[in-house]
Amino acid sequence: MSRVFYDRDADLKHLDGKTVGIIGYGNQGRAQALNLRDSGVSVLVGGLEDTYLDMAREDGQEVSGIKETVQKSEIILMLIPDEVEPAVYAEHVRQNLREGTMLCFASGYNIHFQEIVPFEHVDVVLLAPRTLGLAVRETFTRGTGVPADVAVWRDHTGTAWPTLLALAKGIGCTRIGAFESSFREEVELDLFSKQALWPALFDCLLTGFEVRVERGYSPEAVALEFYASGEAADIFLEMATQGLFAQMRFHSLTSQYGVLSQYKGATGLGLRRRMEEVLAKIRDGSFAREWAQEAKAGYPTLKKLRQEAESHLLNATDQRIRKSLSWSLPKDG
Repeated sequence: MSRVFYDRDADLKHLDGKTVGIIGYGNQGRAQALNLRDSGVSVLVGGLEDTYLDMAREDGQEVSGIKETVQKSEIILMLIPDEVEPAVYAEHVRQNLREGTMLCFASGYNIHFQEIVPFEHVDVVLLAPRTLGLAVRETFTRGTGVPADVAVWRDHTGTAWPTLLALAKGIGCTRIGAFESSFREEVELDLFSKQALWPALFDCLLTGFEVRVERGYSPEAVALEFYASGEAADIFLEMATQGLFAQMRFHSLTSQYGVLSQYKGATGLGLRRRMEEVLAKIRDGSFAREWAQEAKAGYPTLKKLRQEAESHLLNATDQRIRKSLSWSLPKDG
C-alpha cells in the first residue's frame, strides 16, 4: 500500500518566510489560496486582469500579474486548466523561475505527457485533491478536509517532500490523508474515471431514463428515483466513508437482494472491453494528442457534444424538478 501522510507528518514551518504564488483563481485556485491564507501562509495570486482576479481582490488576496507572481514566489501552484497550462508556462512562468523554486501541479497531465518540461534547477511536485475545489474549501472551514494524491517528480533542493507535505497540510488534505502517488498514476486514473467509469454511469442513467419514460413513467418520477432526490449522492458518500459493499447494510433487505443478485454482468462483457480500450488510449498518449488537436481547433467536437447532451429530454426534466424542490425555492420573507 502507498504511504499515507497525516497532520502529524507535516509541518507548516517549511513554508515560513516563503510566498506561495497561486496561478489561477478558479475552482481549485480560490479554494487552495483561501485555505493556505487561513493556515497563516503568505499567498500571492497571479493572473490576467479578468473576473477571477477581481474575485481574488474581493477575497482580500494580494494580487499581481503572472510574471511578477512567479518572480516574487518561492513556490508556484499551477492551478489552471490542463489545455492552457503549457502556453501560460512558456509565456509567463518558464523564464521567470529562479533556482530552487518549487513548481506544484494539481494534475499530472502536462508533466507526464511532456507538454511541460521544467528546468532541472526547480523542484517539481504534485498536490492533487481528489474532489472539487468547492469541497476543498467547505470541508476545510468545517475543520476537516479531503484526501489528495501527492508525488515528487524532481527534488532539486532536497527539501521537496517536507515542503509538499506542508502545502498539503495548509490546504487541509493531511487532516484526512495525503496518499503517495506519481504523476503518471494520478493522470491515468483521473482520465480513466472521466472516459470510462463516468461515461458508463451516464449511459446507465440515460438508458434507464429512456426505457422507463417510453414505458409510460413520468420523467420527473424517474429522475427523482435515479438521482434528483439526492439519494444517489448519499449512497456515494456512504461508499466513500464505509466502503462499496459495506454501505449496503443501510439499505433494505429487498434492496440488498436486488443489487447483489443482479450486479454481476449487468452491463455485459462489452463494458470490460471498452474500459480496456480506453485505458490503452490514455496510456499510449493517443488521447493527449487528440485533446491537443481539439483545443487547437477551438473545441468543435466538444461544442457539438454539449449541444447534443443539452437537447436530451432529461435536461428539461431537471429544470422542472429544480423549480419544484424546496431547496431551490425562494426563502419565505
